[in-house]
Amino acid sequence: MSGEAWTSYEAAAAASRVVVRQLAEIDELREAADVLGAIWGVPENPPMSAELLRAMGKAESYVAGAYDGDTMVGVCVGFHSTPASRTMHSHIAGVLPAMAGRHVGFALKLHQRAWCLDRGIELMEWTFDPLVSRNAYFNLAKLGAYVAEYLPDFYGAMTDGINRDEESDRILVHWPLAAPEVVAACAGEPARPVLPPGAAAAWVQVPRDVERDRRTDPEQARGWRAKVREQLLTALSAGGRVAGFDKEQGYLVLPHDRDLEGDME
Repeated sequence: MSGEAWTSYEAAAAASRVVVRQLAEIDELREAADVLGAIWGVPENPPMSAELLRAMGKAESYVAGAYDGDTMVGVCVGFHSTPASRTMHSHIAGVLPAMAGRHVGFALKLHQRAWCLDRGIELMEWTFDPLVSRNAYFNLAKLGAYVAEYLPDFYGAMTDGINRDEESDRILVHWPLAAPEVVAACAGEPARPVLPPGAAAAWVQVPRDVERDRRTDPEQARGWRAKVREQLLTALSAGGRVAGFDKEQGYLVLPHDRDLEGDME
């Protein structure tokens, strides 16, 4: 399986014109901290320091950078969950805004996937802000991950340039690294929301650009937070599941399996 994973990564890296490699030397770890600081808008206080990255690398966690020529343009870091679960928690991944449209993030995640499969890690998980439409599409469609849990105000108050003054609601996704839908997504076939016949499904819409809304209309952005939190928490608490994400309609939510069976009778 890892052969397939590396082939998918190499295709993604070639398409985005970057090379992803692990970071070990202190100079490149300092550069990685600087890149993270620039992405998150806090150059004086990056979300991960070079010292922390150094320690994580020594502990055999995943610390990698994406390079455009000799310039580091993205960083991805993950650490292991409990050994028996064979899981990696991908803590942070980001790409400099100047690289928008190059799909560098896709190459980073596929490199991380191949690295995990080489080591017998079968599942990856991470969190993302449910209001950021492009991230929802990237995670659920482009990568083929699925929603495992909704986590209200997961990190508490945050002080970086992206999340400042916002409640830190997050969706936890699981990415089964060898699942057929993930293999297909990594080969360039995004997962699409599937509505079973007769299903009483619902769409949970999100703003087109919540990051812009936070700058221009913070009250509206907070309203979106409350609305999406209520709808997704209610559905998931009742045993429903998120069956995918559509750029125009948002999250496709299916009811509990028993409800679905009743609708189809």
